Amino acid sequence: MKPHQRYGRLWAKGLCAAIMGFSLFSCKETKSVEKSADPITLFHGGTIMTVDTDFSEVEAVAIQGKKIVATGSLEAVESSVGKEVTKIDLQGKTMLPGFVDPHAHIMTFAPVFLATENVGMTEFANTEKVLAHLKKMASEKPKGEWIVASRWDPAVQDGVEALTFKELDAISTEHPIFILNASGHLAYVNSKAYEVAGIPADVENPEGAEFVRDESGKLNGVIKNNVAFMQIYGQIPAVANLDFSEAIVKLLNSFNSFGITTTSEFSLGATMQSAEEAQVLFETSKRDDFSARIRAYPFYTINDKWTEAGTKMYDGNALAKIVGFKLIADGSNQGFTGLQRDGYFDPHQHGNSGVEYMSVSELMRIAEQRTKEGWQLTIHGNGDKAIDNILTVIDSLAKKGYDVASLRPRIEHCSILHDEQIEKMKALGVSASFLIGHVNYWGTHMRDKVFGPEKVQLLDRCAAVEKAGINYTVQSDFAVTDPNILQMIETTVTRTTYKEPDYVLAPQEKVSVESAIRAVTSSAAWQLMSEDEFGSIEKGKFADLVILEKDPRKVDPHQISEIQVLETWMDGRKVYSKE
Repeated sequence: MKPHQRYGRLWAKGLCAAIMGFSLFSCKETKSVEKSADPITLFHGGTIMTVDTDFSEVEAVAIQGKKIVATGSLEAVESSVGKEVTKIDLQGKTMLPGFVDPHAHIMTFAPVFLATENVGMTEFANTEKVLAHLKKMASEKPKGEWIVASRWDPAVQDGVEALTFKELDAISTEHPIFILNASGHLAYVNSKAYEVAGIPADVENPEGAEFVRDESGKLNGVIKNNVAFMQIYGQIPAVANLDFSEAIVKLLNSFNSFGITTTSEFSLGATMQSAEEAQVLFETSKRDDFSARIRAYPFYTINDKWTEAGTKMYDGNALAKIVGFKLIADGSNQGFTGLQRDGYFDPHQHGNSGVEYMSVSELMRIAEQRTKEGWQLTIHGNGDKAIDNILTVIDSLAKKGYDVASLRPRIEHCSILHDEQIEKMKALGVSASFLIGHVNYWGTHMRDKVFGPEKVQLLDRCAAVEKAGINYTVQSDFAVTDPNILQMIETTVTRTTYKEPDYVLAPQEKVSVESAIRAVTSSAAWQLMSEDEFGSIEKGKFADLVILEKDPRKVDPHQISEIQVLETWMDGRKVYSKE
């Protein structure tokens, strides 16, 4: 067995814990570039947005080796770098800093990316088409071979609310079938999958998870929480024998096509249930085909193992680095497990106010331990009660004398925010990272089922936090949504929804295109404790760049997602070209 296949087996055992102001052509003084053996490349002839503090534009950028060595007017840059350069004329195209996805799950979902069929909203408009596709897969596979798919979401893809034995056994009783919900918190299997995994009809529910049963008490094929469904998923050969390193690299290569040069892992260690996962990441980053930076956050479920391993903030290297610690306060709003002050809007959810994944006392125990050690804290919070709990913990830390603001605590997803919570965030130095796909893909579901037309106005309040002077970002939470940065920018600016394109969710929360660009470049770098390395086009930073077909500020905002990514450069080398 190859070493990285062994990691694949460990991943299969451990995934259960994981899936839970504008100045035109400003020219700063440019000094001569130091001599180096590396060739110099000079870009000019287009719109070059630096996304620096002033969101200034420059006429030219020069890179040498892995770094940006000069920016400014074409004349000044040419003077500083000399004549022995390779010039690239942008021909009117637009250059930006490489895009940054500040919350994703690369290690967790790289195996899913390779080992499962995508039956999500970007591939199939409704569940009827999903089922037809699965039926076709069954007709083409030998008997006994697994059918494995992911990203199905009944909140967006019209049809049944769950895939039960009724739907999946109708596809096949000769192939075990496993379907992962887009949230990563639910799975659906057929009866053959239970049989192959050796799970009996009287299986007991693990703590915090459920093998769902029908009204007669019989298993129905729906499984809540990965603690339970991993007992089946871990049996799939394609998962158990996966080359983990290869899966990571292939996923990063695909991210480059979206203009991404930095992404993230927000449940490090959970895929293998071991601190060894950090070393796998660091070793993988040494590969020549490693094409995007990863900023990683160890996961709280193996807190003691991280301590035993002696893991510290900033362990790693420029390509793969640990920059904070991850906690989880609740679940998913669209899955009705986000922790709410009040119950959900849907009458079928009467009495349900979500799930408290970690109590305030448990959050406080680990948060204080890690704060004392100097870690940045990033805490998943979707429902308003969960955000209350998070702010209670951070406030308690501040009252104990910890300088929490200097450690840049983040609330992940930060979905429902009341005005007084925004005030507390500002006072405590807490920033927000919004899963903006909640607006685009689930906006109408949030309005009609989850929150109702009034409370949904509190969803992903980009403009409100910006007005309060709070740093914010937008993110994909891959694989909950695809890492389509331009689509994320468009949604942040327009607030329109996938199912009702004319519906604008909370129009008062629209922001400018420049603000949205910051949210996936300079602000994202800041949240990832890496603003000195990337996030803007400035001398001394890594040559992480993206070239776009058009300037996002100069097209119809509803067409930003249609702009083509032409090239992506990371560490001074071209890692993607549309050609």
